Amino acid sequence: MSWLTDDGDDGDYAEYDESAAKVRPNPKGNKPRSKNRPQYADAVSGRVFSVDRGRYGVWVDENTPDERQLVAAKARELGKNQEGKVSVVTGDWVDLVGDVSGDEGSLARIVRIQPRSTLLRRSADDTDAVERIIVANADQMLIVVSAANPEPRPRLVDRYLVAAYDAGITPLLVVTKTDLADPAPFLANFAGLDLTVFESRSDAFPLEQIRAALEAHTTVAVGHSGVGKSTLVNALVPDANRAVGRVNDVTGRGRHTSSSTISYRIGALSKKSGWIVDTPGVRSFGLGHVDPANILKSFTDLAAIAEECPRGCTHLPDSPDCAIIERVEAGELGEIGRQRLDSFQRLITTLGSTTLNT
Repeated sequence: MSWLTDDGDDGDYAEYDESAAKVRPNPKGNKPRSKNRPQYADAVSGRVFSVDRGRYGVWVDENTPDERQLVAAKARELGKNQEGKVSVVTGDWVDLVGDVSGDEGSLARIVRIQPRSTLLRRSADDTDAVERIIVANADQMLIVVSAANPEPRPRLVDRYLVAAYDAGITPLLVVTKTDLADPAPFLANFAGLDLTVFESRSDAFPLEQIRAALEAHTTVAVGHSGVGKSTLVNALVPDANRAVGRVNDVTGRGRHTSSSTISYRIGALSKKSGWIVDTPGVRSFGLGHVDPANILKSFTDLAAIAEECPRGCTHLPDSPDCAIIERVEAGELGEIGRQRLDSFQRLITTLGSTTLNT
């Protein structure tokens, strides 16, 4: 078709319709990408109970007759955040679409992570700012230690307490193997804390008391390798079948037996049933991610005295007019108070804290 007018004036274009327009075909034959993302209004909610190589075990319709387990994968739509990939961890509440029947061979997609109430984290060491998420939405921490074989480590327990209080989680303490050694000297380190303590022999746990404390809670179990943590989980949940190991007779250290973080229901299907999250045993618990200002919260006995300290007091040995140091030096808190202050000062020094406003 000529685009010249009849009078030969090439400055004017001929009239033409839309059929004259040339449109380059889409070589991929698919629709152009849209910034509008689906809302997934029909998504179902579930709780992640296990994570294994990109596959997530999820409980759906929890505590109802339709309760079921299903396997899910992360949807591409979940995307990334500013820090990198979005992590789905044990304890997360998530929204799922796709095949949510739970039938064998089915695979659902996780499209959203619901807001988390708590997040328990640790780092490889105190200088490592990279955090490792242990569990989400737990409201209690069950710290398991042994009275002997392996020997209890008060400083490691202090670290668990710091991580718990920093995350807003209530700590509980279980001391196992009390038939092998008197736990009193170890427990004296925590005499000033409002801490629920359970004691057990090698051959028997106070299961009824522990179950009552875990009822209607999500509790994460932590502990040094070989202290009996997985044995306790197996006693609370007979069908858990968590691997257990013995302590090395030469080194006195436990062997890592639990290699994954898994959540189990305690008790029958009920609104009052609790959940316990078993975690791999660790020999160190880095606090590089913790806000130093939160450390004092785990030493409640010292925190009460710190209210009398000058504003900005660091509670370190060179702190002027520190009420805690003055009372310890005066002997008012006894030897236990001195040990507690030493543990607190060691932690804040390690983390490089320079000021802790009270």
